[in-house]
Amino acid sequence: MTVKSPHSAAAGELVRLAQAHGIQSRYVDGLGAEREASAASLVGVLRALGVAAQGESEVRESLAARAEELAQRWVEPVVVAWDGAAPEIDVRIPAGVDRFSCHSDLETGERRGRDLSVSELSPGRSAGTLRLPIGPLPLGYHRVSVAIEKKRAEVLVISAPRQGHVLSPHLWGAFLPLYALRTKNNWGAGDLGDLGELSRWIGSLGGGVVATLPLLATFLDRPFEPSPYAPASRLFWNDALLDVPRLPEWEATPTARRLAESIAFEAEVSALVERPTVDWVRVAALKRWIVGELARTFFHREGSRREAFEKFAEGHPHLEHYAAFRAVGDRRGDTWQAWPERLKQGTLLPSDYDEDSRRYHLFVQWALSDQLGNLAREARRTGPGLYLDLPLGVHASAFDVWRERAIFANGASAGAPPDALFQKGQSWGFPPHHPERLRESGYAYLIACLRHHMRAAGILRLDHVMQLHRLYWVPDGCEATDGAYVTYPADELYAILCLESHRHRTALVGENLGTVPPEVYERLEGHGILGLYVAQYEFRPEQDEILREPPEPVAASLNTHDMPPFAAFWDGSDLDDLEALGALGADEAADLKLARARLRARVAELVGAGLDLDAAREQALDALHEGLARSRARLVLVNLEDLWGEHAPQNVPGTHTERPNRRRKASLMLEEMKTDGKIAERLRRIDRARRGEPA
Repeated sequence: MTVKSPHSAAAGELVRLAQAHGIQSRYVDGLGAEREASAASLVGVLRALGVAAQGESEVRESLAARAEELAQRWVEPVVVAWDGAAPEIDVRIPAGVDRFSCHSDLETGERRGRDLSVSELSPGRSAGTLRLPIGPLPLGYHRVSVAIEKKRAEVLVISAPRQGHVLSPHLWGAFLPLYALRTKNNWGAGDLGDLGELSRWIGSLGGGVVATLPLLATFLDRPFEPSPYAPASRLFWNDALLDVPRLPEWEATPTARRLAESIAFEAEVSALVERPTVDWVRVAALKRWIVGELARTFFHREGSRREAFEKFAEGHPHLEHYAAFRAVGDRRGDTWQAWPERLKQGTLLPSDYDEDSRRYHLFVQWALSDQLGNLAREARRTGPGLYLDLPLGVHASAFDVWRERAIFANGASAGAPPDALFQKGQSWGFPPHHPERLRESGYAYLIACLRHHMRAAGILRLDHVMQLHRLYWVPDGCEATDGAYVTYPADELYAILCLESHRHRTALVGENLGTVPPEVYERLEGHGILGLYVAQYEFRPEQDEILREPPEPVAASLNTHDMPPFAAFWDGSDLDDLEALGALGADEAADLKLARARLRARVAELVGAGLDLDAAREQALDALHEGLARSRARLVLVNLEDLWGEHAPQNVPGTHTERPNRRRKASLMLEEMKTDGKIAERLRRIDRARRGEPA
């Protein structure tokens, strides 16, 4: 669309059309600059939303169509009722209608119905509507049907507590990516058995939480994308994390044990264990080789295990579709976008895949869920237990996009506008959710994703929590600097989060780092969702204190998985790495190194350290951990790698193949951590400080 001037009539109509579909035409980026979305960006985002806007005539037609659509919408598809209050639904009653009927189908199975006279209703909150009162409803998801003459509309009423589950104070825990966890038992990458060992050790020292990165299914063959933040599904777990020898089928499958005892198998395990990084392709292939044998044993035997599986499958309606989807991918070796049209559109037949492959995916998902559930129940004995992570999106070729494509907006990528670190903005490569289609679907997919995680998680981290309010979309063909924000129905999303959090007794943490509007902080606090407090962002060396005091409703830590460990931050080696990558120019790097040196000197002075850089780092680390532990922060997380002075990061944002992102193993094995008196004593000091005991 050609727009000669930002004040032209055509531009004004395009902006109005964008606003009518929840697109913000202006925003402030991470550098504090006010930006106006270009015409090309608005047209691209509208196209991704399914709205025609290519040319002035299309814009006018779409404007008229939107106005007509809203006028014909006589009830909103979703209504929120907080804290048991009786909901009220605004209804647009056609002229000449005197009576209509209303039925409420409660989640409990109860049905309530009544006929009403229009004269009984008071004016609604929006022009031309009347307010329909609905009696008090219990917490849950309820359907209200409104019938006027021969027309009928259904409303989802989300009756939710205003706050989700709230953590008890003085909690602390440890963080380490599961893949990085090295033990004497794993096969080249940390698994669920290792996670259980770590949880028990942290619990024995007084910690109530073990945090890790997303554990979701990823593509580990073709396509290959091991990033936990680009999963193959947000509804299923990662096959490569299964603790194979702990499965009951292990003892019942001599062929699998003979394979595992073979020279070739033992040599492969040894090679994978010795690698400093996880070779996901080989680890996944090795486990599949064995688990495939176990699955064949499982499906040829009857008994209580089969009965438990059948019950699991009944409660997971997506399981059969997922297993068939992955089995087709196994046979074809390509993404679903390259499949023949019938398969692409969702019709899969038994002839499209190998039955052994399908059964493998059925079995492994049940086994993962069973192991993770047992682990979570055990971990909850000493505190909330597992701190899991729900990523923002999924891989563009994910099962979720294939199965639920109506709620994904193809033609755009989620991302972020320019900021101090990414001055060209970011495009993350996965399709964003279509806000209106989410509402129309009753949020079934989102609820399923939350329940999948909350069955195991005592705490759930929500990646990029600003997504509840708005998300930056980059249209296909546009640079990341040329995107626009799309708004989301925050009230409804918070209601679902609070309801599921309350039901599962899972506390919520919102990743709110970066440039976040004030209303996000207000809503998080109002709904009992913890924000993040990261010490590396909070140093105040110019004052007579090391850090700004953490507020109470936060999860506090020294760093995150996207930041350098404390040792690298302390000596500035992270800046050397960014300069080597070209992310920092020589002059900028020099300025940052000088500022870091001044900060280091001031912090060393405040903690009473001497001039020895390493000794000062050790004292500063202990002082910072104790400061966080004695603070009001609801939860304190300790990055285990900081305790032995690790320099290498787990992830360098903005890089892909340049660094071994999200693959590097921990320098110490878990057995070494347990026997290292210095590490254990540091964790005990944190525990004493959290309890308010003297140092």
